[in-house]
Amino acid sequence: MTNQLPSPHQIDSVCLFCGSSNGADPAYVEAARELGAGLAAAGLRLVYGGGGVGLMGAAAEAAHAAGGRVLGVMPSFLRSRERLFDVVETVVVETMHERKAMMYDASDAFVVAPGGIGTLEEAVELLSWKRLDLHAKPVVFLNLNGFWEPFFALVRHNVGQGMTPDWFLDAFVSADSVDEALRMLGDS
Repeated sequence: MTNQLPSPHQIDSVCLFCGSSNGADPAYVEAARELGAGLAAAGLRLVYGGGGVGLMGAAAEAAHAAGGRVLGVMPSFLRSRERLFDVVETVVVETMHERKAMMYDASDAFVVAPGGIGTLEEAVELLSWKRLDLHAKPVVFLNLNGFWEPFFALVRHNVGQGMTPDWFLDAFVSADSVDEALRMLGDS
């Protein structure tokens, strides 16, 4: 795993996968706000899950407040659970599969911030698509306080066991801060 994104790539929209839990560490929520505002300041559109809760809501609210472009994509069955943040452009779809496909299609790069099992599932699917050469879009893990280290260890173990090729360790990068993640996106 390197800390450099692959070859230059035109980025206009960044998809954020992150937690929707209001019980998240306040430092993670603050980092999500910082990321949302930073994307807006860089002129990058935030594409996210459409909710107004947790890290997801914090990032969208901050991007919107900073004058940024925001696209939310929400499955209809989650409208009450994740409190639709409809002051920004929002598309309501039927299924999680539609949500992920629309978020992927609308994005030029991805940031994976701390989150729960749903965030992990989104990240694994995104990396699986990359492993299958279905995309070459940059993927940045926001590894605040080492949050993603256990996942990275699992990926290294998987490569070490011959289940995944060595090159896969360069399929994504890790940033320890929001500033570093924004720099990585700006350098791509």
